[in-house]
Amino acid sequence: MNVLHTKIPEVLVIEPKVFGDQRGFFFETYQADRYTSHGIIGPFVQDNLSRSARGVLRGLHFQNPKSQGKLVSVQRGHVLDVAVDVRRGSPTFGRHVTVELSEENRRQLWVPRGFAHGFVVLSDSADFFYKCDEYYSPSDEIVVRWNDPAIGINWGIDAPTLSARDAAAPLLADVPMLPAYEK
Repeated sequence: MNVLHTKIPEVLVIEPKVFGDQRGFFFETYQADRYTSHGIIGPFVQDNLSRSARGVLRGLHFQNPKSQGKLVSVQRGHVLDVAVDVRRGSPTFGRHVTVELSEENRRQLWVPRGFAHGFVVLSDSADFFYKCDEYYSPSDEIVVRWNDPAIGINWGIDAPTLSARDAAAPLLADVPMLPAYEK
């Protein structure tokens, strides 16, 4: 596998080795020793799969204090995926990384603890897979507004389809319960 470092050092793009022929393809979606050697340390305790239609934007979500690290990928379709550093005191606080994930490129994105996460669907639909290192905790989930001008994400879409909760989310500056940056 090839691991690409982003402008935020903790956020990684993983390009697995894909073996294919006329029958189809094969690749490892996760192998503990290999991922651990790149700082992606489990254990992973929960897997999630969501299906969304074109133009659906999910995010920006994170949990605090019960933070989650997420290894995410697209099984079918094409999305723009985003990770935002929401760790108070971090040298990259409020900055973001965007990566296109698709069934063609088979890329994965490592979204560490302390980062908000979201994606928008660019294809007719997309099946989005999350491998999480902490259980989902609704009482710990926090949402940040998807179009917060202080973050400045170019989603490539002006009027996404949002949940009521995502549409009413506060700006990052108005979120009181942000995780702390740990060196």
